[in-house]
Order: sequence, then structure tokens, then C-alpha cells
Amino acid sequence: MKYHVCIIADAEDDIFGICKYAANNDSFQKADSLLQNIEEKIYGLSELANRGHTPPELERIGIYEYREIHFKPYRIIYQIIEPNVYVHCVLDGRRDLEDLLQERLLR
Repeated sequence: MKYHVCIIADAEDDIFGICKYAANNDSFQKADSLLQNIEEKIYGLSELANRGHTPPELERIGIYEYREIHFKPYRIIYQIIEPNVYVHCVLDGRRDLEDLLQERLLR
């Protein structure tokens, strides 16, 4: 089954922040390459949405409807609601997911 991939506004903000940081601290070429690789990984979900796994932090509290894939060090968290895949966030895997989600909820 082919899915339609939707990147919600929070995830777009995450990607923008990641690329802005890369551009400011490395180079525009690095930021562009990073953007292309993240987008490639995300849009690959249209073919293989079920390949991800439940984030362990969410599984521990009984939340199973979200999945994640990785583009190291980034974690791409998404939800499948057929026929769509909703990308909710792209987070730095070096940071604590619980802290990041709490920050997001408090916004």
C-alpha cells in the first residue's frame, strides 16, 4: 500500500531549526544536504510506513500508536492513519525524548 506523507507544522519547525543550526554552525551546503536526507527518509515512509518501531519512551507509558525511524542522530516520530502517514516531529536523538515532548506540550 502506498501512503500519503503529511508533515505537520511542528515537524516542519523541527526541520527548519535543524537546518538553521547546521547552516549557522557548519555550512549552507551541510544544511542543504541534511534537509535532502531528512526529506528522503520521511518521504520513504510512503512505501514502507510500517518499518519503524514504537519509541521505547512512549511504549513504557502504554502509547503504541506512534512509530519512529532514524536518520542519525535524528528521530522521526510519525503516526499511521491510513491512507496517510503524519510526521509529528523530527528530534535530536542525543536529547531526552521525554524532556523534548514535555517542552512541546508546554508551548
